[in-house]
Amino acid sequence: MRERTMARIKRDPEKVKLAEAVLAKYQPETVEDMQDALKDIFGPMFEAMLKGEMSGHLGFQSNDHQEKKTTNRRNGYTEKRVKTSAGEVEINVPRDREASFEPELIAKRQRDVSGVKCNRKMHKSCRQKVHNYCCTFSPESLSLIIDKTSFIL
Repeated sequence: MRERTMARIKRDPEKVKLAEAVLAKYQPETVEDMQDALKDIFGPMFEAMLKGEMSGHLGFQSNDHQEKKTTNRRNGYTEKRVKTSAGEVEINVPRDREASFEPELIAKRQRDVSGVKCNRKMHKSCRQKVHNYCCTFSPESLSLIIDKTSFIL
């Protein structure tokens, strides 16, 4: 009989730091607590990606004081409740004055975002935000996101 040896899974050190930061902040005791922590992080991630889409739509970043090519500007936010794989999350969707912003990440009147994927047509700044927030989290950026949320265990 051959003896099977299980290879140890090699984890990305940055992802390990990310997980440790979440555990340190939320101190979950159950799987439900971990899901609540993830839900709390989803909101700021979606909002950052939508802000990136808005910047692409308008053609300038928020707080850009240079001359603009358009009269359209940011005009606050609309609250929206979306369903994720971890449960319902409330997010703030940016608006523009001309009401011409049609988000691609989470379309108008779309509620279920559990299968949302970024497509190639998304504006570069939005894709960069998606990459920054979904792929290469640093513990510092996660800490910043967690600190801006109001969820308290």
